[in-house]
Amino acid sequence: MHNAYWACSFLVFTCSDSIQVRLSPHFERSIRIIDLGWLDLGMGSTNENKGSVLIVDDDTAVLTAFDLLIKPHVRSVETERDPRNIEKRLKSKSYDVVFLDMNFAKGVTTGEEGFQWLNKILKVDPGAVVILITAYGDIETAVRAIKEGATDFVVKPWQNEKILATLSSALKLRESQVKLAALRTREKLLSADLDQPFQEIVGKSQAMSDVFETIRKVAVTEANILLLGENGTGKELVARAIHRFSKRADDPFIAVDMGAISETLFESELFGHEKGSFTGATSERMGRFEIASGGTLFLDEIANLSLTLQAKLLAVVERREVMRVGSDRPRPIDIRLITATNMPIHEMVMQKRFREDLLYRINTVEINLPPLRDRLDDIPLLVEHFVKTYGRKYQKPGIVVSPEAMKVLGGYHWPGNVRELQHVIERAVILSDSDDLRPDEILFKPSPASRGEGTVSDHSLNEVEKRHIEMVIKKHHGNVSEAAKELGLTRTALYRRIRKFGI
Repeated sequence: MHNAYWACSFLVFTCSDSIQVRLSPHFERSIRIIDLGWLDLGMGSTNENKGSVLIVDDDTAVLTAFDLLIKPHVRSVETERDPRNIEKRLKSKSYDVVFLDMNFAKGVTTGEEGFQWLNKILKVDPGAVVILITAYGDIETAVRAIKEGATDFVVKPWQNEKILATLSSALKLRESQVKLAALRTREKLLSADLDQPFQEIVGKSQAMSDVFETIRKVAVTEANILLLGENGTGKELVARAIHRFSKRADDPFIAVDMGAISETLFESELFGHEKGSFTGATSERMGRFEIASGGTLFLDEIANLSLTLQAKLLAVVERREVMRVGSDRPRPIDIRLITATNMPIHEMVMQKRFREDLLYRINTVEINLPPLRDRLDDIPLLVEHFVKTYGRKYQKPGIVVSPEAMKVLGGYHWPGNVRELQHVIERAVILSDSDDLRPDEILFKPSPASRGEGTVSDHSLNEVEKRHIEMVIKKHHGNVSEAAKELGLTRTALYRRIRKFGI
């Protein structure tokens, strides 16, 4: 094996035979150019996607030797002589591995500086993979290094194969940490997903039977689905059902409310960002596309996107890869895309408000969800489902709906659809003083539109919605967050309605 000789000022590595070269008079010594052609540590000679490395040492010769040794095996190598710049570097970029010298002050050999800088690195990035380097190592120092958070400990003079093996292990560790972080992010999102109430779609009307049949046919395919329907018709429940019966059921289902994402954060939220790519980006972050890779991504309220954001979304859908903010490296994604909107998206295409090419990409199959007024036969089933659910939740297991209250519920036109019915029942269960829900405990009175008429004018619907929003906001003393939660809306969606109705 060829050793790195620290009697030399620095080393140059090549795949040629060993030769002697003389440096400038400043060094007045020989260096040895070492043949590394024999090295094969499973890292390969390509630097594609192998990670980024930062080397911190006050010796230029050491930096040069390290740089030349490991550069063929990683994506990028950066060197730094002044440890005071470490914090700034870590805040602007995420490194997979940091090689850190332990002594910087002239004549100091205690290694205390290295431990101080190690602690500062771990404060900035607790998951940093740091390998300490020193010419004055012993067992006690090595043990302390590991206890204080270092990943490994290398003593000068080193063996080249030892450095590359250590680097390979460190990169694998970092890769495992990144995957673990991604899994934890997924776990949080999936836990939130499992906490979502009413995972099952309730209904036996002909309109819903048609929806169920379509779900059965498309779920097993990889086709992109566009769900159309009014607010509260259950578009997200249908998206979840499609995922649950698909080949991707064991992988994540990630839902994103496009109406709640500001234009400035769109790319960061959906595509991810690198550390330091913008103010506040203190760590690298996977976007929703990467998190959902392997599973299903549900984009709700997609018609709310501006034309600029539509173009960015189209590029990702077409190329099946994302580019994180602050990165120049594309990352492949594998998702099943389901989108939804309550807006007349085909009319928007004709009005040049929605890209036709994007619509073609997202609506391989369209599913139109009927409003509750067109499936009134399902109201008793839905009421029974919600009463049982909230009866258990609020320790009222024996509560039922009186025939009179059911008549009130069946005579209403439900502009908020199933979501509105859900909240009406929850409120009634909470306020009920007996096991029978009475008509006076139902928020809405029968609407002017009879059960047979089925629809009311847009003006009437807007008036009903406005009054209801005003009532809920007043109930929560102007707390928009609580009002939005009760209404089943996002804060952004509620603010839009407040502006729309001039509340």
